[in-house]
Formats: sequence, structure tokens, C-alpha cells
Amino acid sequence: MNYTQSKKSSRNPLNKAISRPFYRVVCYSLLVNHLDDLNPAQRRAVLHKDGPLLIVAGAGAGKTRVLAHRVLHLIKEGVLPEEILAVTFTNKAAKEMRERVAALLASDRDLNLPISREAQRTPFPFVSTFHSLGVHIIREQARLLNVKRHFTIFDRADSLRAVKDAMKQTLVDAEQFEPKKMLGIISREKGNGTACHEYERHAGNDFLKQTVLRVWKAYERILKENRSLDFDDLLLVAASLLEKNKEVRAYYSGTWKYLLIDEYQDTNRVQYRMSELIAGERKNICVVGDIDQNIYSWRGADIQNLLDFEKTYPHTTVILLEENYRSTKNIIGAANEIIAKNKNRIEKTLYTAQHPGEKITLFQAYNEDAEAYYIAKKMKSLVRGGVKYKDIALLYRTNFQSRVLEEVFLYEDIPYQVLGTRFFERKEVKDILSFLRASLNSESVADIKRVIDVPPRGIGKVTLMRMIEGKDNELTPALKARVVHFRSLLSRIRTYAESHKPSETVVFILKESGLEGVLKEGSDEDLERLQNVYELAVLARKYDTYAPEEGVEKLLEDAALATDQDSLEKENSTVKLMTVHASKGLEFDYVFISGLEEGLFPQESDNNRDGEEERRLFYVALTRARKKILLTCASVRSVFGATDTRLPSQFIGDIPEEYLEGDVEESGEREMLRVIE
Repeated sequence: MNYTQSKKSSRNPLNKAISRPFYRVVCYSLLVNHLDDLNPAQRRAVLHKDGPLLIVAGAGAGKTRVLAHRVLHLIKEGVLPEEILAVTFTNKAAKEMRERVAALLASDRDLNLPISREAQRTPFPFVSTFHSLGVHIIREQARLLNVKRHFTIFDRADSLRAVKDAMKQTLVDAEQFEPKKMLGIISREKGNGTACHEYERHAGNDFLKQTVLRVWKAYERILKENRSLDFDDLLLVAASLLEKNKEVRAYYSGTWKYLLIDEYQDTNRVQYRMSELIAGERKNICVVGDIDQNIYSWRGADIQNLLDFEKTYPHTTVILLEENYRSTKNIIGAANEIIAKNKNRIEKTLYTAQHPGEKITLFQAYNEDAEAYYIAKKMKSLVRGGVKYKDIALLYRTNFQSRVLEEVFLYEDIPYQVLGTRFFERKEVKDILSFLRASLNSESVADIKRVIDVPPRGIGKVTLMRMIEGKDNELTPALKARVVHFRSLLSRIRTYAESHKPSETVVFILKESGLEGVLKEGSDEDLERLQNVYELAVLARKYDTYAPEEGVEKLLEDAALATDQDSLEKENSTVKLMTVHASKGLEFDYVFISGLEEGLFPQESDNNRDGEEERRLFYVALTRARKKILLTCASVRSVFGATDTRLPSQFIGDIPEEYLEGDVEESGEREMLRVIE
């Protein structure tokens, strides 16, 4: 491949037409206005240019502001926008970063930048999640990797179905080995940089490892048959290519001369290696992280990546961001006390110039029902006092806790949204996307299986298998005609998608497939499904500014990589319910943290490392709040059918009394009587 040509035709979705002469510094005076609203530590982080930089940023310390201003400052110093790569973990964070950078560049008077972000026509820093970065590299180097440009991305639901199929093929009992845990083991190994053939070399005679290996091999065959990659492959394949191919590595490290990484404490081994390879010999790598917010070790996040950053990159400049701009002094004081008990951390102490604020309220209910009614009552009281439901969040340690809370909220008529109900996982939405994926990737068997009979067209399992195996000649004339009609439908969709906007393609699929007519004539539930597809067409409009093929690729990529936070509807007036893990990166005026009992939060652990992570998780929960925190626990709780007496969480005892106030009103007994009645 000619890498010079490749660079000129780069498909960076944020860099559609490189026009370097437009980006030139007009002037750069000693008075740098964009630094005026930064504190001294933030300013040092922004002004640092070359060499490795570690920014240890506490919760609410303005790290996104620092990263955005750092991008602006690099450009003001003559760095071309397209030479900057900024990577984070969630679509939400990447979107916020893009918007902040675009606003700063557009408003800076010292730069002559014809910013036209809506038209996507001018050079712009590549701002991406790690997984989207992997997709970008794989698509650009598809020929080298022997993959289709329109490869299918298996989301977690797709991967879980494939693992279940793999277990059936290998006669592994799903009762003995839970498919979700089996997928978790495979995912964890890939995140550590281990491919299937490498895992085989070290499996030995271990029964569990040999079982995982059998399933993994079958799972990889399914991916290959579908010309698909899963989430973890997006990183593993890209990192492996960078590792093994010097030309490719030189191309990307030469393209992106300055690398910024947010939430570095959440990187796994593959992400760490990708970053190191792209940083190259220049080592112009700036990472922002906070060990106190490392809460994802269960999915491969390696805390050592941050702890050992100075060993990996000698002569690193380290800057601490300790001023919190989010929370009151009482909240920050309690959070500091909680996290100070951890040993495996970089020492720092948050402080804030804000007022003390309200104390943290603590309430102990009799059981989970009384706890839920207390929370509902307090929320209604807040709303009567002028607080909006959308400014309230309810956090819990595990998903099962939401059941009783939802029941009470429905009874009390409190509007709520549970984070995790993803739009792209709705059946009718996945059907439309599967039509689109199957039209672009004719070997995506999983997508063909999904939509072959949507709406019903009389093609059963036997016909489907013969169709997939290329044995159309064994079909009856009537069945053959149906198969030909289906393949013609996919062909028409592909042709249409290549020349029309993504939003128009969604509507085309809805009509051409016959799905619109069926749903229109169906039940109220069918009409609701139809509205969801119309909503997909509306959502797809944001990709209409791209060239048709690229817009469709971006739509399918974002749908596959969507996270829980992408389902968050900020504008609606609802209380947000979520696990503490899902709340990372979010903030609310009022935060309820429920279920604070030993064995639940913190969960039981056999080692100190897990115990420290539970403490970090509580620290994250506390620092989501701007104004007020309310903690609740129960004396008795039913967990998976067993009712036990509970002890209050050790975390409650770790908060000094000066930050706490007990709520000992009689409402607990009153609400309990209401439940019994």
C-alpha cells in the first residue's frame, strides 16, 4: 500500500477534506486569552507541549476543559489540527470533547480557522473512543488485514448469542458454564492482548481452560463465517497490526504527532499498547487519569498502566488537578475521608472554593420496601421545593435493586428512566440495522437469519440453511422465488444506500421490506414499534452530512458501540436510575445512594485489591453530586429469595459525623405500615 496516498484519502470521519493552508496561525501574542479562565495547575497542563505528560485529575477538577484548551493551545503553537489524536472511552465523552474543541477553535480570534463542523469539511483533531479508533484503523487497512471494509461489528448481544451457539456446537453445558461468564473470560483474555492461538499454548491440561478453548475456537469460527469482529477484536486486531507492521505503525505515529488520552486508569493492556505504539519515538503523549476512579478491573482495566506511566515514559511531567468545581465542601470532605483509606493510589486531596452546602442525609429503613418509599417521599419533597426530577439520580450497586424501586416509583407516580434500556437493542431497530448490515456484508449469516422472515415471507429454517450453503437448486420453484426476492431486496438496499442519505435509507428499508405496512396494520404495540423505526430515521439524520457510504458506516458503528449512557435522555423530566458503574462521568444536583449494607455495598471480597475497588466505587458515587447526597440502607433485605438481617455499610462509619445528619423521622414506620396494608 502507498501510505502517502492512503493519508491523502484518509477516511477520518472528522477530517473529510484536508486543506492544510487554511490552518495557519495568524498571530500568537504573549497575552493568551484562552488561559484566563484556568487555575494555575490547569494552566501548566495546557502550556506543556512536547514529551510525556501525566495529569492526575480528581473528580470534578475540569479535566475536559483542560484537554480542550490543550488542543487549542497546540494549534495556536502551530500544530496542525489533523496531527492531534484525542481518545476517550464513551461516545458521550467524545461528543462533549468534539463540541468543546470546535467551540474554542471557532471563537478564538488569534486563529484564521474557517470552522464548518456541521459540513465536516475542514481539518479537525481526530476525537474518538478507543473502539472507534480501532474501527478506523481496521477499515483503512482492510486489504492488509484481509477483511471486508463493510465488516460487521458484533455488539455484546450478538457475541453472547454466538457464544451460546459455540457452546452448543462443542457440547458444553450452559447450566454448568454460564454463557455470559464464558464470554467474559474470552473478552478479558482479548483485552490482555491474548489471541485464541496464544491462549491454546498456555491452556495445558486445566479443565476450565480447555473448555474455554473449545468454545473460543468455535466462537472464532462463527465470527469468521459472518465476516465479523467483536468489540474486543476492534482493539486486538488494530493493536496487532500496529505491533507487527512497521510501515503502518510509522504511518499512524507520523499522522498523529500529539496524543491525548482521557480516563487512562480505565485502559486495558491492549489499549495501553495501542497508545504506546501510536505515541512512537516522539512520545508526545498526554494522559489524564485518576486511580481513585478506577472501577472497571472486572472488564480488564489495569490500574498499573497509570501507576507505572512514569516508568513507561521516563522524564514525564506530572501535574495534579485537585480543585473540584462540582461539589460542595461537605461532599468533597466526605469523599476525601473515604478514599484516603486506600493504599494503592497517587496521593492527592480534593478541595473546593464552594460553600459548605447541606450535610449528607442518612436514613436506615426496616426493609427494601420501606427504603424505596422513603426515597420516593424525599424526591417528591424536593420537587415540591422547586427541584426538577431530571436533576435527581438514584444509584445502586447491582441491577436487581431497581425492581422494588421501580414498583414504588410507578405506584407513587414518579417519572423515571432506567439507564441501560438501549434504543439500539429494541427488536424493530435491530431488524432495520440488520437489513442494512446484510446488504453491505452478504456473508453476515447472523443478520440474514435475523431478517430472512421479517416480515414473514415463508422462508423456514431448512430453506435458510440451503440458501446459506448455496444449495438453491435443491429448493422448490416457489421457495427459490422467495429466496431470489429476498436477495433482490438486499441488493436494492445496498444500491440505494450507496447514493442516498442514511436517514433516507432507513425509510427505504422500512417501506421496501414491507415492515411498515405490517406494523401500521398491527396492534398498539406494533404502532409503537413503528414509531421507534421512525425515530431511528430521525436519529440517522446526524449522519446525512457524510458521503452516503461513510454515513452508513458511521451509523452502524455507533449503533454497535452504543453504551448505557447513550440512552440517557437529558431533556426529559425524569429521575435517573442506574448502577454506580453506569454513573461514571455523569453529575446531578441531588444523588441518592441506596442499599448501603455490608455484603451489598461494599460487596464481599477475598482480597484487598477488590476491597479498594469497592471503596473507589463509593467515592465515584459520592462525587456525582453537586448539592446534596442522601444515603439509605435497610435492616432487613431480600436478596435472590433469601431474607437476611443486614449491617450498615462500613462506608457509612467512615464518614465523619461533621458531614452527616441522620433522618430519624417516623416516616420509616409509617411507610412500613403502608407496605403491610
